[in-house]
Order: sequence, then structure tokens, then C-alpha cells
Amino acid sequence: MPRFEPFAALRYAPSADLDKVIAPPYDVLSDADIDELEARDPHNIAWVDDPRGGDDRYVKAAALLRQWISEGVMVYDDQPSFTIYRMAFTDATGAHRVISGVLGGLEVVDEDAGGVLPHERTTKKAVTDRLDLTRATSTNGSPVWGLSLAHGLTDALAAPGEPVGEITVDGVRHSVERVVDPGRVAKIQEILAADDVLIADGHHRYSISRTYRDEVRKATGRTDTPAEQTLAFVNELVEHQLAIEAIHRLVDGISWDDLNKALSRYFDIDPIDEELTPATLSEMVAQARLVLLKPDGTASWLIPHEGAFDDMRALDGAWLEKALGDTDAQVTYQHGLDEMRTMVADHAAGILIRPTSLTEIMRTAREGLLMPPKSTFFIPKLRTGFVLRPTASVSD
Repeated sequence: MPRFEPFAALRYAPSADLDKVIAPPYDVLSDADIDELEARDPHNIAWVDDPRGGDDRYVKAAALLRQWISEGVMVYDDQPSFTIYRMAFTDATGAHRVISGVLGGLEVVDEDAGGVLPHERTTKKAVTDRLDLTRATSTNGSPVWGLSLAHGLTDALAAPGEPVGEITVDGVRHSVERVVDPGRVAKIQEILAADDVLIADGHHRYSISRTYRDEVRKATGRTDTPAEQTLAFVNELVEHQLAIEAIHRLVDGISWDDLNKALSRYFDIDPIDEELTPATLSEMVAQARLVLLKPDGTASWLIPHEGAFDDMRALDGAWLEKALGDTDAQVTYQHGLDEMRTMVADHAAGILIRPTSLTEIMRTAREGLLMPPKSTFFIPKLRTGFVLRPTASVSD
């Protein structure tokens, strides 16, 4: 089972206005978003975690981080700690949820070694942005999100720790609390050591951490450096905490007629007369059906033929892979109903799918299988900047 270690966190000084310096994760930000964050405050974490410019941008980010530390903008904790991170929000159904997880150093394990498991196939990424940034700054910024399959973590995090700060963004209250009590730290470690951790978000970041770990091992000849772990937020895989939305499909590389012909082998295609609304998404779940979008904005139900997918998991992404696997269709991914309705005009078609159920996530993990790419979209997104994790002494 994976090790999960406390560490001496690097945080903004207590005097910081967290509303001005905390940012969304790097992989959801556009250039315009980064412009806005940088304009918000000269110490916004985007300056370090989302550096722009030429080939020297990572070196400049590292120098800026060292400057912030020397100026007292960011300070190290005086002892190792865990950080409880809570996100309180109301989901799309109107239900109030509180996700309670813990930030710590998650062991970086070899691929297929077990302990830390991927839950879906990932698309190849040629970019080395996160690796270059980690090399330059010797710091983990945006955390990996892991789901613990062990029982008891939620209860272990129920009592508050020492408040560190909170912000409210888009209706989500993000709050962080430091835990230094040795007994409580040991209890959290004991629970997380009892079962696997499933990566919910950040597969690429975790893979990069493996490459970085191997580089540090080669350079130092050691296997006991901070590079053996990476910054991770871990919460228990329980239904009342998690909010999962679908990542829909945009289709290109195939004509409308050929797409309909391919889909009709597995689905009845019935026109939808009414306008698509969030209620349509609920009906998709209740009726076990998908929705096909035409570029002109009209839509049809995709109703699976009886027995068409009896030999497969209840995963819409896998169903579409089967239906389109022998065609030239090219699939890209998009979150959000409104976004799909807007963007489909520039594509051959769109297909709305259902969120993956918690049951299927758990079942797939237990059986060591992988879901299709972009099967899950966990909300809300963790913010970057509450905690940074040094992988070496940044002040060196």
C-alpha cells in the first residue's frame, strides 16, 4: 500500500489576502485567465505555477519563488504536517456536499506496481511543462487528486485542525486546516496505508513525478529524498462526498450519414422535440440513454438496443468506442451542456454522455481495469497555492 507522508509545507504568510493569490489548477486556465490572475496580485501563485515566456520561463519562476521566500511572502511550516482541505458546495441537483480530504506527500510508485492506481486510460501528452517546472523549482504546486479505497478517512478528518485560511469562489467554500498532532497524523497514515489510492485527477502530474523521482535517484544515488513522494489531495471514495459530471464527446472525421449508420447498429435514434436543459441530463440517467447533437442544434435520443452492450461495463465512453471503433470518427472532449450546444456547430456532431457511477469507479478499480479516457469529471476543482510541497530545499 502507498506511503502518505506529512511534510513541512510552504504556504503564504498569514498576512496574505488569499482571495488575491490562490488560483485554479494550471490545466484549466487560458491565457486570458492567467492575465487576470497576474493582474490581481504580483504574488498570485499563477506567476510561479503558470509561467509564460521563452525557454527561461521555468528558471524565472524558480527565481521568483525564492524571492517570495526571502521576502517572507511565503513561509515554511516549522514542522511536518498534513493539511485538511474541505470544499463545501451545492451540486447541480441542489444537494449540499462537503468534500473533506487531506494534502500530503503520496508515494510515487512504479507503473503497474500497485498501491496507486490509474482509473482511466490517458491520452499521450508530449508536453513536458510540469516536469520542467518541477526541475526548476524543486516544488510540487498543483496537487494530484486521489481517492482512497480505505474506510474511515472521512471520520478521521471530521474534527477541525488549526485554521490556515479559506476562500469562496463560484459558490464553493475552500478551507484548509493544519494537522500537526502526532497521534492524528499517525491515524491518517494508518488509514491510508490500509488500501489502494485511485487517481481521480492528475494522471499526467503523477507520471511526471515518477520521471522526476528517477532523475533525482540517478543524480543522488538515494531513495530517501522528498522526490519519492508527490503532493496529493486524498479523500475517501464515498458517494455523499463526490460530485461527478460527464465529459461529453465532439465528433469529427466522419459524415453525418455515416455516423448515423454506425450508431444505428447499436442504438435507436429518436428525435427530441423539446429544448435541451439540465433536466435532459437527468432524464438520460433515469432512462439509460445518450443524446446525439447535430451541428444545427437539433438533437436525438440514442437508446441502446436490447443486449447491444451486455458484454460491457455500463460506461458510455466504452459503448461509443465500440460503436465507432471501425469508423474514421475522431473524438475530442468537452465538459458542460451549454458549451456543447455552442461548440457542436463547428464539428460533425456531438454526443452527450452520462456521468460515470461511483459503483463502476469502485468496481473498475477493484478489478484492476481502466476506463476509457475522459470518463469522469470530478467537481469542484482543487485550488492551487494553499500548500506547496518542496521536493528539495528551495532556498538552496
